[in-house]
Amino acid sequence: MFDSRQVRVFHEVVRAGSFAAAARNLGYTQPAISQQMKGLERAVGTPLFVRAGRGLRLTEAGEVLARHAAGILGAISTAQKQMTAITRLKAGQVRICAFPSANATLIPPALAALRARHPGIRVELLEGEPPGSIDSLRRGDCDVALAFTYEAESEQPQPDGLVTLELLHDPLVVLLPRAHPLARRRSVELAQLAEERWIAGCVRCRSHFVRCCAAAGFEPDIDFTTDDNLAVQSLVAAGTGIAMMPSMVQSFLRHPDIVSRPVTPADSRIVAAYTLASLNTVPATRLMLEALQSAADEISGSTRSKIPAPGI
Repeated sequence: MFDSRQVRVFHEVVRAGSFAAAARNLGYTQPAISQQMKGLERAVGTPLFVRAGRGLRLTEAGEVLARHAAGILGAISTAQKQMTAITRLKAGQVRICAFPSANATLIPPALAALRARHPGIRVELLEGEPPGSIDSLRRGDCDVALAFTYEAESEQPQPDGLVTLELLHDPLVVLLPRAHPLARRRSVELAQLAEERWIAGCVRCRSHFVRCCAAAGFEPDIDFTTDDNLAVQSLVAAGTGIAMMPSMVQSFLRHPDIVSRPVTPADSRIVAAYTLASLNTVPATRLMLEALQSAADEISGSTRSKIPAPGI
């Protein structure tokens, strides 16, 4: 309806009592003040001032605008300060949805690094397994989603409309009780475990595990299913079965009575961060992605720099 410059000039005219006084205070010429007020009156569609002798008197519409002018200018100033703080990385917020083992490994160092450099950025942490975390991103419930796929699934189409940042490859290992006959092997062939009883993980992990076993020529005997990593290891330690688990979990949680061994044929899951293309240009989101990349490089011993540029 009208722009902030006109409202600012109007506010000063009302405060100073005349066009001439407002011009002196603002460093404008009096004709410039007159032009600004004519433009404002055209925008609102009614006069705001009437002459009263040598002075000015506000019309009814002018009285209404005068009551709100200070609030309008204050709101604009506050918005400008807040936006400046965000663009200068003194403030901002990022919502992340990640699966449990990422929350325990990637998120803590990434968050610590981000807060050390930009303490004004707030991070909200949510938990969710893929593909639910990707759905949360699409719904707008989070700004960054951490999810995983398996190497055997890598030829599947990538999520449409999302910016993808591959973070690391997380090898799968087999968990065995220390007394297991194969526990002393450096690696274990999956086909050698055809007669074992198994503890399976989350729905996505279980589906992938079953496909791996089928490729090795057998159908696994799954006794228990749980996505609680500590429960899986405790069940293996108790001798109730064996399990396949991403090695990332072993970096923060390792039961003393089990051993982990690489499994052949080798397999791993690909951990990646996802965001919307529109969010990829937001400074706080970009910084979170950079922090996640650095944390992943530290964990995997890599020095990749593959953060997609804004707009890609």
